[in-house]
Amino acid sequence: MEKAGYILLGIIALVWILAVIIGSIAVFPVGLVGLIMIVGIGLLMIKVIQDRINNKEDDYYQKNIEK
Repeated sequence: MEKAGYILLGIIALVWILAVIIGSIAVFPVGLVGLIMIVGIGLLMIKVIQDRINNKEDDYYQKNIEK
């Protein structure tokens, strides 16, 4: 899931840069780019939340260590 998120964001960055260089930004579907970018960021957010939920060490420090 993490790799898919990074791949999607990388593809969007490359396509956007190429569109700017070529000058076809006016014809490029900006909504599609935004949608794919949101999906990529969403996949990374899901990975972060899963890591936090499954990390027992963080839970231990949150419950037992004083701030």
